[in-house]
Amino acid sequence: MAKSKTSGGKAASQKTSAGVTYYLVAYNLVSALLWSVPLAITLIHLTGIDISSWAYKPWYVAYQSWLARLPFGSTNASSSGFYSLVPQELLPYLLRSKATYNIVGTGVKWVQTGAILEVVHSLLGWVRSPLQTTLMQVYSRLFVVWAIVDQFPNTRSNPLYTSMILAWCITEVIRYIFYAFNLLGINFYPLLWLRYTTFYFLYPIGASSEAFLIFATLPIAFVPDNKSSQPTIEVRLNLSDWQPFDYYRGAMFLIWWPCKLYHKFVAHLITPTPYAALYMLYTHMIAQRRKVLGSQGKTLGTKKTN
Repeated sequence: MAKSKTSGGKAASQKTSAGVTYYLVAYNLVSALLWSVPLAITLIHLTGIDISSWAYKPWYVAYQSWLARLPFGSTNASSSGFYSLVPQELLPYLLRSKATYNIVGTGVKWVQTGAILEVVHSLLGWVRSPLQTTLMQVYSRLFVVWAIVDQFPNTRSNPLYTSMILAWCITEVIRYIFYAFNLLGINFYPLLWLRYTTFYFLYPIGASSEAFLIFATLPIAFVPDNKSSQPTIEVRLNLSDWQPFDYYRGAMFLIWWPCKLYHKFVAHLITPTPYAALYMLYTHMIAQRRKVLGSQGKTLGTKKTN
């Protein structure tokens, strides 16, 4: 009898483990698909292609219809910025980037919100990602989409929103496909190389875009000074007029910004994880790349299946 119970317990455990694996594979594949949609639409939009007359118009209309049914679906964007110093070749792309939020903003907001499940996965022990690191990474993204972009309309037409979205989308498509392949035991070296190499440029682009979107919401006035012989910009900062949330956003901007000295003496006093600043996360990823791609060549090394 005891032997039968033991065998049944092992079988149940294996069945549960297999169920979790199937769920994580599905989660990662669906997440990769959801991030690939705004990536494709943004790239098409920036190239100036008229999506409304695209060959796959019914699919695009269905996507927009799905977004319209989501709550908080407003996509109003304001215009701001100076483009006189921008090369004429880049100006069309820059101008189009001001409307990126209109076509993908709502979708990105909800897809990113779905990443809360990754905190649950870590909490339940289904993945090996540390709970603290996962929580901080998810929180930083949610802070940007809900507390910054959703609350401050001027950020929606900022070209930095587009650069942030492109960095996020490319990173997440690669990451989720990599995790799905890893769970399935598929060793595909080009994907491994992309996972541990593209961060060299995607992470600084994404993190600096996030930081300066936060900065754009601070009550700081930049006033042209036409009295001097050479035109200058006067920065007017009156901290006495700041509200508590203004100070919080200012602190978050400093935490995001890649200042090693600041992080060493200040940032770790504000945030509970040593990997909350750009510099520390960046160097951590470099160390991980050396560990995975260094002496082991084309092996996957330790699996991480978040």
